[in-house]
Amino acid sequence: MAALTIDPVTRESVEIRLRVHALPYLGDRPMASFRPSHLRAWMRQLEATGRAASYRRSIFANVSAAFTAAVEDRIIAENPCRARSVRAPSLDERKVKPWSLDRVMAMHEAVPDACREMVSLGAGCGLHQGEIFGLALEDIDFLGGTVRVVRQVKLIRGVQAIFGPPKGGKERHVPLPETVSFALAAHITKHPPVEVTLPWKPPDGSPVTASLLFVNARNQWLHRFRFNRSVWRPSLTSAGIPLGRENGMHALCRFYASVLLDAGEPQDPE
Repeated sequence: MAALTIDPVTRESVEIRLRVHALPYLGDRPMASFRPSHLRAWMRQLEATGRAASYRRSIFANVSAAFTAAVEDRIIAENPCRARSVRAPSLDERKVKPWSLDRVMAMHEAVPDACREMVSLGAGCGLHQGEIFGLALEDIDFLGGTVRVVRQVKLIRGVQAIFGPPKGGKERHVPLPETVSFALAAHITKHPPVEVTLPWKPPDGSPVTASLLFVNARNQWLHRFRFNRSVWRPSLTSAGIPLGRENGMHALCRFYASVLLDAGEPQDPE
């Protein structure tokens, strides 16, 4: 873990996966004693926990990376995760159906006024939740009709907030539809942006200040877990939309991508 050159949020995710899902099953064996059968038994135990295949696949990848590091350091001769009889969990091929426009509009009406235009930004510009939380007034070019996506709000250990690069790690510019532009202008009039200062990347990073469009009742950054629990999920219920992972805020990005695909512009919503 100490040698990983990754951002703090990803580092935290890796640490949690190993500590919770790998070490309790694998952590009491010398690395050189592992056989493929040990890995197969572990994956059966992991499957029994009911975790999603995509999450189990990430855990497996982290464990395999640890064995690969041991091979490269000549602690062991081979990575048992790469044995032919050991296979990474298969991804669920079930396809999630994008939201309809009616569902997007129903959610737009159900979300509280102070957060309503988050729906517009997700469905109309393809912004992810953290990017919406980190969107500032200075990022919007109303005259040019573009949004500059330069940051997102991230959480370290579910508590410490930081500003970090947007999804994919690269700044991007997205078109700002006229309807979304008008909606944001009205939102800014009713809910003036609030200057929020957070460290950039690591918790001890240089402070960055941005005039955020969306904040909590105390004029502070939005905590994604609290927002999902107290705003998004109740709004889903009010809109008559089932609760579930497939109906999180990312559903707005999938809707945006589906609209672009229908228009002949292939996009990757992830």
